Amino acid sequence: MAVWQMAPVIGSPAANLARLREAASTAAARGAGLLVTPELALTGYDIGALTDDLTDPALLEDTARIAGEIGLGLVVGLAVREHAGVVWNAAVAVDSTGTIRATYRKIHLFGGLDSSRFAPGPTVPTVVELDGVRVGMLICYDIEFPEAARSLALAGADLIAVPTANMAPWTAVNEHIIPARAVENQVYVAYANHIGRERDTHYVGRSVIAGPDGTARRAGETAEEILVTAIDLDDLTRRRAASPYLADRRPHLYHALTTGFADDPGSHGAVPDDPYPDGPVPEEDS
Repeated sequence: MAVWQMAPVIGSPAANLARLREAASTAAARGAGLLVTPELALTGYDIGALTDDLTDPALLEDTARIAGEIGLGLVVGLAVREHAGVVWNAAVAVDSTGTIRATYRKIHLFGGLDSSRFAPGPTVPTVVELDGVRVGMLICYDIEFPEAARSLALAGADLIAVPTANMAPWTAVNEHIIPARAVENQVYVAYANHIGRERDTHYVGRSVIAGPDGTARRAGETAEEILVTAIDLDDLTRRRAASPYLADRRPHLYHALTTGFADDPGSHGAVPDDPYPDGPVPEEDS
């Protein structure tokens, strides 16, 4: 698989689609079966208001056409207008035949840059199969919430594809959080970032593909680059058996993460007593 670290042509979907075609051809020639782009790769991220031509739903079909013509799976970050007044910060997953398998809408909006232009995604991320690999999508800030990545791992993801627009000073996400998400969920994580500057936003580059053992293939800070690495599903199966984080969870103790105590700021993370102190966890909770 591959990630494309790049700087979009600001406000020009046509130019960025042409560049996407070129990057997809290069990735395919280097043996990749899937390419992940940065967040809002077809427009740029910190570019102010998103006009109708920058959010045209036809951009989904344009992206799918490139995937089918090159014969390469794509996960592409773009803005999508689905009905009047609602725009999503989205990512589309397309298989190598050019079939759109899913469109994901970012659920964790980052500050004013996101919330002033986008509606928060209404549904949890899902997992789709792209040419034999089970892929889940998150976008940028989403991956910084462990629950989001864990939900995809529990849904059977082999790979979490993350279009991002990570900026200074948050390099800790690239350096530490991405490898940690890969290890704790026993998945691959592909994190494709911007480079350069848009208005007041300085992107940090450092795109990364992390494996379930924490090893990482990394890009630099300032140059456009296509990272290509292998995903070994047999090795992933072996590693999951050796590091069974998902199987060893005790979810009946974690209710405070989503209900009850989590709504009480005075609880300081308290959890209810173990309801099964003398016996195994019932089958439905395991």
